[in-house]
Amino acid sequence: MRAAARTFLGLLVAASCLIASPAFAVQPDEILPDKALETRARDLSRELRCMVCQNQSIDDSDAPLARDLRLLVRERLKAGDSDQQVLDFLTDRYGQFVLLRPRFGWDTAILWLAPAAVLLLGGLALVSFKRRRDRNPIAVGEKPLTDAERTRLAALLEQGRPSTPNSQ
Repeated sequence: MRAAARTFLGLLVAASCLIASPAFAVQPDEILPDKALETRARDLSRELRCMVCQNQSIDDSDAPLARDLRLLVRERLKAGDSDQQVLDFLTDRYGQFVLLRPRFGWDTAILWLAPAAVLLLGGLALVSFKRRRDRNPIAVGEKPLTDAERTRLAALLEQGRPSTPNSQ
């Protein structure tokens, strides 16, 4: 019975995932009749940051400013601008912050190089730690047991073991 209930629950969850339609921020009145232009507009909208939500693209955001930016992108594309011209226009107007993936330059180099530098430094620290540990297998302040201490430890361990009928 439990297996049947578990199977039913799994099928119910799978069906609800298939049936549930994702919420799209792009309104039907924003969609361009030309499929190629609409595809370009959606691609550009995924690259632009919503200035209100800040961690969402304007394609995903429901904010009024994101709607205005989506409409602006579509207007520029209908006017014949290339994708790069649209991005340049919005970057000139709002700064590089509007780009979800900022361009590589002297002013954004830290954004691109910092993750690699942190990984490199972390890797070097791990290698250094491992080499140091391999050279000194005994921790600082720890001394090996003397023969007398080993004998006493063995006696204490033997004393703590329960006796079995076969050992007598």
